[in-house]
Amino acid sequence: MTTSKRLAVRKVDKFEKNIMKRGAVPETTTKKGKDYPVGPVLLGFFVFVVIGSSLFQIIRTATSGGMA
Repeated sequence: MTTSKRLAVRKVDKFEKNIMKRGAVPETTTKKGKDYPVGPVLLGFFVFVVIGSSLFQIIRTATSGGMA
């Protein structure tokens, strides 16, 4: 048996074993609800930029008399 055929047989065996285990996911691989995709520093910076730019726009509009 050639090397590629042995590898193919090994992969097929592994695949067939996994079919019987569908739905039985161990607890360690599932995502927890407390993990945020964005860090708190980046989130704070984003909020600072958004709120700061909106305040700046409001102040600029108020000082120009509404004709910005």
